Amino acid sequence: MDLGIKGRKAIVCASSKGLGRGCAIKLAEAGVDLTLNARSAGPLEETAQYIRDTFGVNVQTVAVDITTEEGRNKVLEACPDADILVNNAGGPPPGVWSDWGQDEWQAAIQSNMLTPILLATAVLPGMISRKWGRIVNITSGSVKSPIAQLGLSNAARAGLTGFVAGTARQVAKDGVVMNNLLPGQHDTDRIGALMGNRAKTENITLDEARTRAQAALPTGKFGDPLDFGATCAFMCSEHVRFMIGQNVLLDGGAFNSTMG
Repeated sequence: MDLGIKGRKAIVCASSKGLGRGCAIKLAEAGVDLTLNARSAGPLEETAQYIRDTFGVNVQTVAVDITTEEGRNKVLEACPDADILVNNAGGPPPGVWSDWGQDEWQAAIQSNMLTPILLATAVLPGMISRKWGRIVNITSGSVKSPIAQLGLSNAARAGLTGFVAGTARQVAKDGVVMNNLLPGQHDTDRIGALMGNRAKTENITLDEARTRAQAALPTGKFGDPLDFGATCAFMCSEHVRFMIGQNVLLDGGAFNSTMG
């Protein structure tokens, strides 16, 4: 399928590895020029060069901490007229409610709520003036089905979801489409860290933790970041003009519900 976005310009946050990398690759496959961001310059440039060599699109990199004002400004300066924004940031550490004080809450809210909101509000005026734009926020399946040990993530991402619900309906008439993409357990560094925490908590090996987690999924295995990226690319395409303010769950069927 032709996604109709060849030649568009995209900012993809946290895109050196994992789900962000999957999204960047699939957007490049559709012919989109990219501004990639991550904290570490080495892995980021490796991903960028792979995409350049494979798909022949223009790729620039900005190695900064996107959760800081300075980092956001540098990314926006590199791509001041983005047609597509993929918001993505690593989740806060697991724990229990008694582990988290003001500093932990502020860090989680800054990373997983305020940063994507501020990036969206920065690119929206240009998208509105050009009468075309796509914003996809990578949140978490925990927005629909909270995970007890990920309380920081549950709360911060729920705040972002509320912002998108209202804003998406305000800008849709201007050709701007905003939606959220909710990952479940995909085979990334993040799931590796969570499995390591589970292994430690349950006093089992890492392999045992992975096996148990995958066995609990209807698919019997973790998701593929490239499959996730393909869904993201579709949500950035010409074909989603009527998909407004939705939360698309990609969790291998883990959330058990008849509707919603």
